[in-house]
Amino acid sequence: MIDAAARALSQILSPPMRSILWRSIGLALTLIVVLAIGLQRLLSWFATSGEGWAEAMLGPGSHTPLNIVSWIVSIAAGLGIVFGAVFLMPAITSLVASIFVDEVADHVEREHYPAERPGTALPFSVAMIEGIKAALLTILVYLIALPFVFIAGAGVIVFFIATAWLLGREYFELAAMRFRSPEEAKAMRRQNAGIIFTAGLVIAAFVSIPIVNLATPLFGMAFMVHMHKRLSGSRPELIEPARKTGLPAA
Repeated sequence: MIDAAARALSQILSPPMRSILWRSIGLALTLIVVLAIGLQRLLSWFATSGEGWAEAMLGPGSHTPLNIVSWIVSIAAGLGIVFGAVFLMPAITSLVASIFVDEVADHVEREHYPAERPGTALPFSVAMIEGIKAALLTILVYLIALPFVFIAGAGVIVFFIATAWLLGREYFELAAMRFRSPEEAKAMRRQNAGIIFTAGLVIAAFVSIPIVNLATPLFGMAFMVHMHKRLSGSRPELIEPARKTGLPAA
């Protein structure tokens, strides 16, 4: 697993990957800004108009509690873009990954597994549906985990574990579906749940690093291509010497 992560990290900085890297960063930044501004506007609305609407629904006795909530939300609205960027990053990387999945996987397979049958590109609609489902699931899980933020120390741990599970699941299935049906890819992920979750911890650590996490779609996808290959029985340490010498791979 460490070797797979090292190979993925080195390849995302290689010349063939740079074009994908810049495009994925541009798309991720655009989505972050749009969604974070939307979150900020929603919180601002609740802090102003929303308070009056809620008081009308709940009655005069709710005035003081709603004032407190409105004050808290006003502060949150001021931090909306920053909070939204952090909160939404894993969901956004899942969506971006679904767009560039085949470009990244093609580069990894050609570089490290040239003697093996290349994967079949996912239909764009399938990749997008999987990406949107993963992004929505990520947001749902984060909303469920959000109350733990108010428990000292627990919030960070819960979010990190949730991120590892979500991103490991998403990137592995995208890599596996180039060679298997969606049902087979999900079954393989369940059969190797412990390994894939551990690999997800590596991706979660990567996505937690500011600025660097903009490259998460490339790193996560390249990493899981290697993990899928290895769980399928491929050994790049045998394939690559064969490529260099011209001999058939073992």
